[in-house]
Amino acid sequence: MTSLTRRNLLSVAASAAAAVTVPFGHPVRAATPPAGKQAAGWYRYKIGMIEVTVATDGVARFKMAEDHVINIKKDVVNAALAEVFMEKDMMTTPYNPICLNTGSKFVVIDTGTGEANYKKSNGVGGQFITNLAASGIDRAAVDTVIISHYHGDHINGLLMADNSLTYPNAEILVPAPEHKYWMDDGEMSRAEKGRIEGNFKNVRRVFNADVLKRVKTYDWGKEVIAGVTAQGTPGHTFGHTSFVIASGSDTVYVQSDVTHVPFLFVRHPDWHAFYDQDGAMAETTRRKVYDMLVADKMRVQGFHYPFPSLAHVEKYGTGYREIPVIWNPTI
Repeated sequence: MTSLTRRNLLSVAASAAAAVTVPFGHPVRAATPPAGKQAAGWYRYKIGMIEVTVATDGVARFKMAEDHVINIKKDVVNAALAEVFMEKDMMTTPYNPICLNTGSKFVVIDTGTGEANYKKSNGVGGQFITNLAASGIDRAAVDTVIISHYHGDHINGLLMADNSLTYPNAEILVPAPEHKYWMDDGEMSRAEKGRIEGNFKNVRRVFNADVLKRVKTYDWGKEVIAGVTAQGTPGHTFGHTSFVIASGSDTVYVQSDVTHVPFLFVRHPDWHAFYDQDGAMAETTRRKVYDMLVADKMRVQGFHYPFPSLAHVEKYGTGYREIPVIWNPTI
């Protein structure tokens, strides 16, 4: 019996490659050159009578800073990346906004990084409206945009690259505490230098006069629109908001950024990411939300989960573990 080893496999692969390249002394030419691009990234599922379209906004890939997780040493974070077969010192962050078809409205929840980022990143990010269009949804047909919080990957897509409105016919619904904080001149004057100061500037850029004309605030604990209830989940930002989408007896929890990438912050809820405005508060919120998801066996839609970003969760060690929902070829 042949022993299956890495050396044997490499030898077989090399022989196979040689056979394909020069059969009977003649080179093989591919009938069609490689496509060099992915298919459009969208996926649909149902919550009762509500149809959900997950249209990926792409990803960001960047060198991980020493303090990416501020209360854990980088080598421990790298070990966690190795456990899920990811490259050390590198972070890959998916972005996955969603669009709801309620039967009477198209509703976008968070907007991704925007068309300007699509151009800047050569299509790696900023894909949302392109993928939404590929799914058959015209951005001009969107009636309502719901924002969870005011970080750029959730609001920048309100504007096209030329600063025109991405959703010209939509009202824009925003969490009242989040809007109050980021639009407060006093808070902006007291903001610490760096990321928070920069976020204030970006908020003021995005929420220009045309956007503000369409803005209405909503309160926690109430329906934002029929079937979508806002839940206060502060910590990531002070007004950070998640949503329970319900139709009939079916529900999904749209967690926004309660956790960032699940392979780090679902499995290690005590880890504090540098982008959490209040790390301790974010951890408390994370544990409260995930204990509820486990107890209620509720599906979760995670903005920074790998596409199509729908999962169940379970208790795992001292934290939790995401179990991706099986891809369904029908709706």
